[in-house]
Amino acid sequence: MIRNILKFIATTGYLGNIPGAPGTYGAIFGTLSYIAFHYYYPFDINYLLIGLSIVFTYLGTIACRDMEDEWGHDPSRVVIDETVGQWITYLFIPFHLKWAILGLILFRFFDILKPFGIKAIDEKMKHPFSVMLDDILAGVYALMTLHFIIYLDIL
Repeated sequence: MIRNILKFIATTGYLGNIPGAPGTYGAIFGTLSYIAFHYYYPFDINYLLIGLSIVFTYLGTIACRDMEDEWGHDPSRVVIDETVGQWITYLFIPFHLKWAILGLILFRFFDILKPFGIKAIDEKMKHPFSVMLDDILAGVYALMTLHFIIYLDIL
């Protein structure tokens, strides 16, 4: 039973099992949940996003550790890291649908290209936490870029 719960967490509710682009599905879930939080969560969603990011980074690391013998290190079906990275992207961003969409695009850009140390984490660290860490860093880069775009009023 615990193993099934860990699989559910690791795959973000089994979205990672869908063929095609599982990482994108995990990130889209992060974006859609962010939008839903904005409309239905009665308090400042930044605290919710921080709390969820911490809890699911911890649970995702445990799931990666416990599933590694069956799935290997950082399999494509593990997408909780993309979900967490996407939530980080939206921290302290004023809500607007265009920022939600741009945040998704920016996160996927940094997650796929892996610039500025993300690739080193992805390739050199072979620890269950590193599965989460490279996407956390991609989320931080997307967050900083999105804040920069908003600050300069580019769009």
